[in-house]
Amino acid sequence: MRTSPQLTMQPLNFSAQAPTDGWARLISTAKAADAAGIDRIVLSDHVVFGEALDAYGDPRLGGTAGGKQPTGPDGHWLEPLTTLAFLAGQTHRVRLGTAILLAALRRPAVLAKTTATLDVLSGGRLDLGVGVGWQAEEYEAAGLAFNRRGRLLDHTLDVCRALWTDTAATIATDELSFTNIHSMPKPVAPAGIPLWISGTVNQRTMRRLATYGTGWIPWGPAVADPLAGIAAMRRAVADFDRDPSDIEVTAYLPTMRVSADDRTSPVDFAATMARAPAMHDSGVTDFKVTLPVPADETAATEYLAEAVGAFRALWDD
Repeated sequence: MRTSPQLTMQPLNFSAQAPTDGWARLISTAKAADAAGIDRIVLSDHVVFGEALDAYGDPRLGGTAGGKQPTGPDGHWLEPLTTLAFLAGQTHRVRLGTAILLAALRRPAVLAKTTATLDVLSGGRLDLGVGVGWQAEEYEAAGLAFNRRGRLLDHTLDVCRALWTDTAATIATDELSFTNIHSMPKPVAPAGIPLWISGTVNQRTMRRLATYGTGWIPWGPAVADPLAGIAAMRRAVADFDRDPSDIEVTAYLPTMRVSADDRTSPVDFAATMARAPAMHDSGVTDFKVTLPVPADETAATEYLAEAVGAFRALWDD
């Protein structure tokens, strides 16, 4: 577990319509986050869309109850790894992550190469958040079985981890077999790229987290109640012989306004950050904030520096 709490932002790499600024807002926000001291930026993933978007709100399919897909089927979504590669060249220190990547939609060996390349070129700044998703049509378009999505994700992670860490990798599964396969360069960290596993507290996800996870991205009920979710997660992964104390956890800090009754009033940074110490004591290590960042890069940097200052002040000795 990292010794200091982390502050994360998720700038939008999607838009209901084509953005009029050509994605300049995304780029300026990432550069401002880097300059201001934000620890991590993460991007989301959709490869294609079908038209049954109500599935987003169906927990039986991997959605979240009451949730609503933020765009229609023709929303514009930038592929996150490609976008992070571009942003890596625009930034210097901020970590770059996915929340989440539908990793099973990519061929495992190609994904291992792509992510290792991005990690090396960014100086070891990549975090890979992965999950199974909720949309059957994405798996159908990729020629994959939606009802096997959990197994496909585990297989993908097995292949990636072998190619990231073994000099000569060997895999023998129902899906794929190869012997003494070499893939260079390796990621910067000897253990490979940190993997953040997304999902609810269920046996399959918790086994995946115990097996592969550096961190957990809660989903479902644990988003609304992360502290109860962490307690349940820790009990579950312990059953798989994994020490839960070394698993990082991300959770949202609710945005608090100067005037609680006026959503247009300025963000109260001190009040927004005030919940973080108690959440950290309960196991949250990575705090995600949603802030109305100015479009101008200089103004955005100053604004985010104020947010970072309020966050860091909580941990000053």
